[in-house]
Amino acid sequence: MGAARVLMVQGTTSDAGKSTLVAGLCRLFARQGRRVAPFKPQNMALNSAVTADGGEIGRAQALQAVACGLPLHTDFNPILLKPSSDTGAQVIVQGQALDQMEAKTFFGLSKYQADVSGDECQPGYRVKAMSAVLDSFSRLTHGYEMVMVEGAGSPAEINLREGDIANMGFAEAVDCPVIIIADIDKGGVFAHLVGTLALLSDSEQARVKGFVINRFRGDIALLQSGLDWLEEYTNKPVLGVLPYLHDLHLDAEDALTPAPDKSTQTRLKVLVLVFPRISNHTDFDPLRLNPHIEFNYVSMQTQAESQSELGVLPPADLIILPGSKNVRGDLEFLRQQAWDIGIKKHLRYGGKVLGICGGYQMLGQLIDDPSGVEGRPGVSAGLGLLPLFTELQSKKVLRQVTGELSLLGEQAEVKGYEIHCGESRQQTQVKGLIQPLSLTPQNSVLDGASTTEGAFHDGMLAEDGQVLGTYLHGLFDSADACALLLKWAGMADAKPIDIDAIRDQQLNRFADQLEKDLDMDKLEQILGART
Repeated sequence: MGAARVLMVQGTTSDAGKSTLVAGLCRLFARQGRRVAPFKPQNMALNSAVTADGGEIGRAQALQAVACGLPLHTDFNPILLKPSSDTGAQVIVQGQALDQMEAKTFFGLSKYQADVSGDECQPGYRVKAMSAVLDSFSRLTHGYEMVMVEGAGSPAEINLREGDIANMGFAEAVDCPVIIIADIDKGGVFAHLVGTLALLSDSEQARVKGFVINRFRGDIALLQSGLDWLEEYTNKPVLGVLPYLHDLHLDAEDALTPAPDKSTQTRLKVLVLVFPRISNHTDFDPLRLNPHIEFNYVSMQTQAESQSELGVLPPADLIILPGSKNVRGDLEFLRQQAWDIGIKKHLRYGGKVLGICGGYQMLGQLIDDPSGVEGRPGVSAGLGLLPLFTELQSKKVLRQVTGELSLLGEQAEVKGYEIHCGESRQQTQVKGLIQPLSLTPQNSVLDGASTTEGAFHDGMLAEDGQVLGTYLHGLFDSADACALLLKWAGMADAKPIDIDAIRDQQLNRFADQLEKDLDMDKLEQILGART
């Protein structure tokens, strides 16, 4: 390994604040002029981003790279698992998709599990994956002054401890210090911290150099006796207590964050349908945060809570079908909710429908999966709203693109990325069909090999102008393109927000809070320490 100073942030639970803390530390140290890079050995998420070197990484590491002021790189997240079912996932190694794997193939069978099942003990693919993890980490420690590492889930998940590459298994392999963050807003914060520590081995306990308590509300004096007890009981310092920051808007890795409270002067109603395998929902942050848009996610749960009948969707100007990691499965789910009926009713009343990536494929006539890329081989009928035929293929298209969006007789600059399996083609001899996007790849990868491509057209706009589909993620991030899309959806004189500026401001806001509430002297002492 190189000479970089390294710190690993682990958490007592998922969503304890690991991703945000690492992003905040990255921005804090980058502002100090230090060459800092993010790293997550293994991530499991359906939100991903395309990198400058033509691969894909988890969205959290993309945010952390932005915090560092760095272009996205596959070394920041060498192992990415994208679940396609309850027991299987696509495995991404250093940016490139390998194959679908069942959980037992990836994790293997421990001696205990083998004894119970009567099968032979199997090490699992993650033993091999560790070499890719260490390879990427080594490059970062040679190329940067500091590396901020994020763990996954909790290090106390004892059923996953054997062969671990995501938490303490990685920390032990590279001999780096660890701090543990816990979310007090969930309740039981002291039990979470003490219990997590108790389930670690002696060497792992020694590796833990301190605690951070996240999302505290109220008077800190009321917490002090608990902090004193925790430090005395564990003989480890509390490095800081971070307040609950209202309206902190940073890219979410998995959770669907509801829109903030807005005035009653909203001028456009937008619904995003939530599939079981929804992906890249960060596409919609520029809409979710826009004060002039009434934005809502619609899921099976929200439908049940509102006691709506199947197929009854709330009134809207625009319904969006988002990306999906299991397009045929999510299309079946959509029909089970009778949302297809709700979409057709919405169109009869003059509403607009937009499909992105997997949602775009759903809008077509057929989706064919002859090789079982996303599960059982077969063909599914699409919604029939666009003259589009899709064949799912194992090769994955990954590319960053720039170009132009043409709608309503106007043009706007656009940029974004494509990340999909499959090829879509339009039905021949269709009158009135418009492909509204003219794009040029900035990088492109197919089957793991870089390709050189010229400009191409993307997307389809139905003859009646009500249904639009595209493979392009991030199209709302470009202010001019967002304004044109909102105008198409019915919002005259649309005023888009600058999502990049908001992201940058929020990173600085959180870094300011860390500088105020963390014991930076102790943190500097911990950084790069060896046990």
